[in-house]
Amino acid sequence: MKTKPQNVKLRPIRLSDAPRYVKWLNDPAVTRFLSRSPGITLKQERDWITNTIKDKAKKVFALIYKSEHIGSISIDKIDQNNMKGSLGIFIGEKDLWNKGVGTIATQKMVRYGFNKLKLHKIYLCVFPKNKRAIKIYQKLGFAQEGYLKDDFKKNGRYSDLIQMAIIKK
Repeated sequence: MKTKPQNVKLRPIRLSDAPRYVKWLNDPAVTRFLSRSPGITLKQERDWITNTIKDKAKKVFALIYKSEHIGSISIDKIDQNNMKGSLGIFIGEKDLWNKGVGTIATQKMVRYGFNKLKLHKIYLCVFPKNKRAIKIYQKLGFAQEGYLKDDFKKNGRYSDLIQMAIIKK
């Protein structure tokens, strides 16, 4: 299946998205490479969405594919002094993994970060085992900036992270 860019859209998150996020974020396969772990309640997710909508240092969007909400993409930790922000993405609908949706969404979010938010740099951290994501980021122009040993603790275990970034040309 070839994904068409016009089939991938971003829209601001809203409270009505919470039940889908709870479903996805309680699936260990979906959260395997995310900082969040299963165990999210509907109230917690609604509170998170409410706080996120108010937070000027976060721009979080629902990822829409063919009119269906399928995941989330964001730039957060927006630093206005240094004009940089941290990118994050996940696709909750597993049947759409490996279809090019994430690549197009990431491309759109990078353009949004550079053009709308006027960022100079967009960075991210990715687990070394997440080969699919690393390949997408490299394809879009992200370069490895560092390798962070035992940098992130999840489920009682420390994991390494690769830090990558793209600079506005």
